[in-house]
Amino acid sequence: MQLIDSHAHIDFPQFADDREAMFDRARAAGVENILAIGTGPGPEKLDAAIPFAEQHDWIYASIGVHPHEAKLVTPEHLDRLTQLTQHPKVIAWGEIGLDYFYDHSPRDVQDRVFRDQLGLAHQAKLPIIIHCRDAWPDTLRVLEEAWKPTGLGGILHCFTSTLEDAERGLDMGFLISFAGNSTYPKAANLRDVAKALPLENILIETDSPFLAPQGYRGKRNEPAYVGEVAKAIASVRNLAPDDIAIATSANFRRFFRLEKGLDGASQANALDARSG
Repeated sequence: MQLIDSHAHIDFPQFADDREAMFDRARAAGVENILAIGTGPGPEKLDAAIPFAEQHDWIYASIGVHPHEAKLVTPEHLDRLTQLTQHPKVIAWGEIGLDYFYDHSPRDVQDRVFRDQLGLAHQAKLPIIIHCRDAWPDTLRVLEEAWKPTGLGGILHCFTSTLEDAERGLDMGFLISFAGNSTYPKAANLRDVAKALPLENILIETDSPFLAPQGYRGKRNEPAYVGEVAKAIASVRNLAPDDIAIATSANFRRFFRLEKGLDGASQANALDARSG
């Protein structure tokens, strides 16, 4: 399969002992690109993903502060993030958003830091990667108020909500990304959303080292397993896994303008017609 893992935390310590071997396994599995998420351990390491993008031409990076660490953010951190947007391998800002499940940072602080980063991402003309857990009404409200007018769009990462919420995301120019949890037997609701959305608006990811797909549950997740997500979506769309892999990869490249002349939307529309 020709795959792109649109969201992986490859800087995390879970990969410290075998990171290069992990990259080799990803390549052997058909992974052509990884978007390395740069939230790292928090504001003390804002460039967490960039070294890997510098070392590997097939890896890209994001920068940003996760809502868990919002309470630690200072104006100096925001200035540093703005500087990092100048790096040629930084293609997105995130993951950012709201997390009401853990509430590691107070909700009002999460909201303020979320909005601050939206403003800076707008200035940098970077699309955003959204983290949302148990906070969909507030997250979508903030995005509709503060982000939709920019026209820059982004990715609703590891999507876990309803088709209605996904469609609100589409209306704001977001792609909807599905992770390993979409493969779980009790996640038929996520597969239903993946079935209903236009294929041209879908991405796949691992969220490594978290959310290992069903065949690997209980183990560390890694980019080589992103094909399992393609298989899960293919199973509900009456398509081959290769079709999902090719279409989602084209969607990623089209959105981030990584290849001139690649029309992922046309390709996805043709597959949609085939799937009936």
